[in-house]
Amino acid sequence: MRLWTDDIDGMRPEARQVVAAGMELITASLGMAGDPPEDLHERARFARAAFAGAFPAPEADGVDTEIAGVPCRMFRPEGQARAVYLHFHGGAMYLGAPVMNDAANAALARTHGLVVASVDYRLAPEHPYPAGPDDGLAVAVWLLEHAGEEFGTERLLVGGESAGGYMAAAVLLRMRDELGAADRVDGANLVYGVFDWGQSPSQRGMRASDGPDMLSPEANQTMGDCYLPGLTLDERRDPSISPVSAPLHALPPAFFSVGTADHLLDDTLLMAMRWIAAGNEAELFVAPDMPHGFQAFPCGITTAWAQAFDAWLTDILDRPPR
Repeated sequence: MRLWTDDIDGMRPEARQVVAAGMELITASLGMAGDPPEDLHERARFARAAFAGAFPAPEADGVDTEIAGVPCRMFRPEGQARAVYLHFHGGAMYLGAPVMNDAANAALARTHGLVVASVDYRLAPEHPYPAGPDDGLAVAVWLLEHAGEEFGTERLLVGGESAGGYMAAAVLLRMRDELGAADRVDGANLVYGVFDWGQSPSQRGMRASDGPDMLSPEANQTMGDCYLPGLTLDERRDPSISPVSAPLHALPPAFFSVGTADHLLDDTLLMAMRWIAAGNEAELFVAPDMPHGFQAFPCGITTAWAQAFDAWLTDILDRPPR
């Protein structure tokens, strides 16, 4: 079993150089000088102030709206929509906003004819579990009931990055278990998600590659403490909290992506294998030596990832609905 091709293996020296140079720029752009506060609420506000300063300029086509009372940022294609993509942004469950993904979401609308609804779900520690997934499920329920009349298509996709990958998986599982509607979702794009809130080995620092990363064991600890206060690691592994611990039967085709230097590497590897073992279809893209958020580092490997994801999404949309 090989996790990447010889062609991608040959791109590793370039990738390491790009990551080393780019990580310094990204760290500087966040501007988080000094030690973070001890209090979780103050620490979250401190991090948000720095993180927001690194957001890209909003895309002109994006529209801020509400779905089921939940703020969302939406993109529509010029012609007939082929599907609705329910998207969740990253940010460790206490950072971030849909505008972070404006460029990628606008491109999905233009290139693939998707309506993109990116959910501005409530953030921890002010709103811990299950507030975020509750918001995501509320939007999903509305789309199940109204997407056809509102957007001209009932086809749904789900996806997200990092904490958003977790959100997409958690909401999809609740759509299956609470609504009996997993068969209404044609595909899941799960990008380096937090699938094990009980801290996988890579979350604790035991990674396959030792290169620089945007995450750390300390950052992962803060993430869990903000989102799941008062719960032990064993309690955080409950299937209702950690998707990797849940039964994974009767789910749609998925595209998993992760880098080997990512502190969430093991979450994706285990989730993808359990997804397939449960009888579902999945593709796995492993980016050697690449960190969390690897799309921010343009190189041959990220180009190969973009091509693989585009091919997967094209194939899903060309199929009849499930």
